[in-house]
Amino acid sequence: MIQLLFQGQIVLFTLILFSLILSLTFHEYGHGIMAKYFGDLTAEKQGRLTLNPIAHIDPMGLLMVIFIGFGFAKPVPTDPRNYSSRWGVLFVAAAGPFMNLLVAFITINLYGLGLMLDWSLFDGQAANNFFIFLASINMLLMVFNLIPIGPLDGHYILPYFLPTKFARFYLYYNQRYGNWFLLSIVALALMGVPIFNYVWEFGQWLLSLIILF
Repeated sequence: MIQLLFQGQIVLFTLILFSLILSLTFHEYGHGIMAKYFGDLTAEKQGRLTLNPIAHIDPMGLLMVIFIGFGFAKPVPTDPRNYSSRWGVLFVAAAGPFMNLLVAFITINLYGLGLMLDWSLFDGQAANNFFIFLASINMLLMVFNLIPIGPLDGHYILPYFLPTKFARFYLYYNQRYGNWFLLSIVALALMGVPIFNYVWEFGQWLLSLIILF
C-alpha cells in the first residue's frame, strides 16, 4: 500500500486503509459479541466489545499492512471455559467472518440501491470507491480467515465437521506446524506468488452472488 503514497494517490491510500481498519474492527467485534452471547464476558471486561477501531487495531499489524500489504488486528480475548455450550468455540470463531459477510452484503447493496435511486452521496468518486473497497475487503477477510491453518478462524471451525479421529489428528498437526505453514504462504506471496490474488478473486466472486441491486 505504501506505493500509493509514493505515487501521490493519497485519497486512494486513505480510502483503502480506512476500509481495512473498519473491516478488521467489525470482524473482531463479531467475535466479542458472540462470545458474550455464549456467556464469556472477557472481551467486554477488557473494553473490546466496541466498534471503536482504536480498541482493536494493533500498531505493528497496521504498519505491516501499510508497508508489506499484510497485517493483523488485536485478537479479541475470549475464554472458552466460560461458554455455556460446547458449540461456543464454533460460533465465536465463525462470528468474525460472518460479520464481514454481513457488512459486505449491506455495503454493496446500499451502494447498488444508491446508484439505482441516484442518491447524491454517490456523485463523487471517493464515495463510490469507499463502498466498493469496504465490501471487497470484508469479503477478502471473510475468505482468508476461513482458511483452516495456523491461528485463523477456520482452524476452530473445521474440527466440528470432521470425525473425532481426524479432528484430533488435524488439531495436533495444525498446532505444531500451522503457524509455520501460514508464514510460508505469506512469504511466498511477498515474493510474488499470486496466492492472495486467488483469495481476492474468490472473494469477488462470492460478492457477486450477494448483490441484489
